[in-house]
Amino acid sequence: MASTTLISAFLLSTMLATTFAQPAAPAPSPEAPINVTAILAKAGNYNSFIRLLNHTRVNEVIDRQVNDSNNAITLFAPTDNAFLNLPSGTINNLTQQQQIELTLYHLLPQFYTFATFATASNPLNTEAAGEGGQYTLNVTVTGNQVNISTGVVVTPISYSIRAERPLAVYSVEKVLLPYAIFGTKTPPSAPAAAPPGPNHEKSPPEAEAPSMPSSPPPEGSLTARLEVWSWVVSMGVMGVIGSLL
Repeated sequence: MASTTLISAFLLSTMLATTFAQPAAPAPSPEAPINVTAILAKAGNYNSFIRLLNHTRVNEVIDRQVNDSNNAITLFAPTDNAFLNLPSGTINNLTQQQQIELTLYHLLPQFYTFATFATASNPLNTEAAGEGGQYTLNVTVTGNQVNISTGVVVTPISYSIRAERPLAVYSVEKVLLPYAIFGTKTPPSAPAAAPPGPNHEKSPPEAEAPSMPSSPPPEGSLTARLEVWSWVVSMGVMGVIGSLL
């Protein structure tokens, strides 16, 4: 009996010593900040869009929005084939401002899943805007397929690259071309000229009144756009290089 008691005491002391000797579990490392271009580079086949994001500095806006604020973003990422299928000069013939607006057009100022696309009300506001107001697009859901329509192109969402709040990234097989930039514009018909009289003199043309946006952009979109344009003014944005198209 005495030997059994000694053995039990020895085993208990050994277990206690082993328990207390174990090192404390390391604290979990802080989560790495979101980097949208790193996400696309890891996914592969998005080099042209990465270049467009970098040259317009929209990638920096996205990273700041999702890392330093409570704002969520949905990004549509065209593949390299999507850019190759554009007519030659489509991107490089755009003005600097239009290149930025084209890039912002691929952003929605909300987090969307496939399920929330099904309940979204068209049209959806993008982060792009111009003289006519906010640029929009439409989504339609048929079964498990989500189609995006810009008024110029229609393309389905191929798959999800990332679907974790605050950033959703979806792959698309076409560059989303906003109607405000790429839509067919009918030039206004010129008024018929009056026949000159004997003492007819040409009056100076009236100054064209500046056009105003039809409605102010949503607050979330305005935040992102102000950050973009503050960088454009202070840093200057180079046009997209010829390797894009």
